[in-house]
Amino acid sequence: MFDTGELRTESKDIPKETTVTSPNHTVITFRSYPFQTGQKIYIEDGPRRGDWEVIGVTDRKVTFRCPLSHREFTWDRFCYFMDEKTNSPWPHAD
Repeated sequence: MFDTGELRTESKDIPKETTVTSPNHTVITFRSYPFQTGQKIYIEDGPRRGDWEVIGVTDRKVTFRCPLSHREFTWDRFCYFMDEKTNSPWPHAD
């Protein structure tokens, strides 16, 4: 553990999307997205970009199914919440 001076904050005390500043650093806190089975999601960028349906969730893994090929993939949880839209087309037209 290192001395943070007067900044004494436990991570559970930091609300979502909070920036904590000190004299020398800005720290941005991210929380993993709490997936639920049945959700339809769109990953905007990266190697897993595209539309997916969440078909399984554990503490460490999430399983997605592609709505077009119906292939299923189980990966370590990796997504962070960015935006939520209602009445959005799914699957997305590229």
